[in-house]
Parts: sequence; structure tokens; C-alpha cells
Amino acid sequence: MNLVHRVCRMSAIAAVSAFVAFGAHAQEISAEHLKAARQAVDAINATDAYDDILPQAAYALKQELIQQNPDLEDIVVGIVDDKSLALAGRRADLEREAALAYARVFSEAELTDIATFYNSESGKKLLVQGPIAGREVVKAAEIWQRGIARDLAEEVGKQLQVDVEALHKPNPAPADGTAAAPEAPAAPAPKP
Repeated sequence: MNLVHRVCRMSAIAAVSAFVAFGAHAQEISAEHLKAARQAVDAINATDAYDDILPQAAYALKQELIQQNPDLEDIVVGIVDDKSLALAGRRADLEREAALAYARVFSEAELTDIATFYNSESGKKLLVQGPIAGREVVKAAEIWQRGIARDLAEEVGKQLQVDVEALHKPNPAPADGTAAAPEAPAAPAPKP
């Protein structure tokens, strides 16, 4: 029982230490570091995939409320649209959190390098064409995988055939020209 209490206490101390260390690390991010992180997040379009969250939530809510109250459709649409627009400003919260996440992982210099590259023509092209190239690599890897598996199976099959045939061949005559001695018949089993 005493061991259980010690383990629990050590776990609690470790959790508190991690929380304090994480909080302290978050406070160490300078304004310049955070600015570099925001520029990198913008350059790589890190949060673009989340652009449709509020519009999709508004659409789903409209559908649900209109289904429940078809006679209030105009009122529901107006209220949901107004409240959605009011919440649109909270998109900046996501941008800030994304910048903090990148700032925790990358140094200010690394973030500046990332932003510089992705704001270049090559970086912009990578963002647009990279997924297409990635899909082509996946296709090529699948074809390569099938070819490797096929060739491996063929080569193993050939070698197995050679080895099995060698096992079933009769003993060859000795090189000195003498005939191979016939195998001695098995001795009869003793009678009980």
C-alpha cells in the first residue's frame, strides 16, 4: 500500500513539473519569435484546412433548426448568419494557437527560414503541386511494391524448384568411374 502512495505521489509531482515546465516554456516565447511563427503559419497555410468549420457548423445548425421549426426558416437563417458573423473574429484565436504551437517546436531562425522558403516561388509551387507529386509517389511506390513482390516470388520459386529437383535426383556415379555401391537392404526386424 505504501508503494502505491509513493507511485501516486511521484506521478502527481511529475505531472505538476511537466505543467510548470510547459507553462514556463510558453512564457519564454518572445514577441519576435511569435511574429516569425505567425509568418511561417501564414506562409505554409497551416490553418487553411479549418476555414470551413464555422460555415459548416452554421449550415448544419440551420438545417437542424429548420427541420424542427420549418415555419421559422427565415428567422433561423437570419439569427444563425448574424451569430456566425459575430463569431468569425474568433478565427484569430486559432491563428494565435497555431503560431504558439510552431513557436514551441521551431526556433525563431527556423521559422524565418520556413516563411522565406514558402513565400518564394518554389515554396508556393510546393504548396500547390506537392500534394499532386505526393499522390504520384504513392502510385509509383504501389507499382514498385507489386513488381518487387512478383520478382521475389519468381526468384524464390525458381530456386525452390532447383533445390527440390536436386533432392529427388538419384545419387550420381563417383568421379573415379566405379559404379556406386547399391544400398544395403534394410535388416529384418527381430521377432519378439
